[in-house]
Amino acid sequence: MIEPKNKIKLFEDKQVRAEWDAENEKYWFSIIDVVKILTDSVNPVAYWRKLKQRLIAEGNETVTNCHGLKMVAPDGKMRITDVADTEQVLRLIQSIPSKKAEPFKLFLAKVGSERIDETVDPELSIDRAIQNYRRLGYSENWINQRIKSIEVRKSLTDEWDNSGVQKGEEYASLTDLMSKTWSGMTTREYKNRTPLATA
Repeated sequence: MIEPKNKIKLFEDKQVRAEWDAENEKYWFSIIDVVKILTDSVNPVAYWRKLKQRLIAEGNETVTNCHGLKMVAPDGKMRITDVADTEQVLRLIQSIPSKKAEPFKLFLAKVGSERIDETVDPELSIDRAIQNYRRLGYSENWINQRIKSIEVRKSLTDEWDNSGVQKGEEYASLTDLMSKTWSGMTTREYKNRTPLATA
């Protein structure tokens, strides 16, 4: 089931306010909601203020990169609240001493271990992708087509590299050109029409 773009279930059945940023293609999550769920604090705003001060004193750049965004508050009004993207939220979770945060810390350790394994044996990343697509309910035919498209994309980008195409803007321009040719939409427009963009 796809969650609404303004509410995401991150912690069991607890919802965290979220906003989808179509331009940067990522979610922004309410830090106060995350703090409230993990700490059961009666005043999550004060808890976050104190945690932020401690992290800044430690030189944590995650806090520096957090910014304010208007979201619907409990009283139904739009109010500015501190938000963080997925990477920043996961980093903040590591800094919160809470039994509820422990499963996420174990998850992060597991993911880190998997990524190190994949640098030794890159085929593991393909196997893991297939398992994840199955878990999401995609058919075997769809998965096979997806894996083949990744192989084709790799061959294409190898050719671009050999031709001196620069990664970044040149890659993006060529990808958009191909996407518009066959679908009539840019890559971003196409992604925003698919379920994976809102999952």
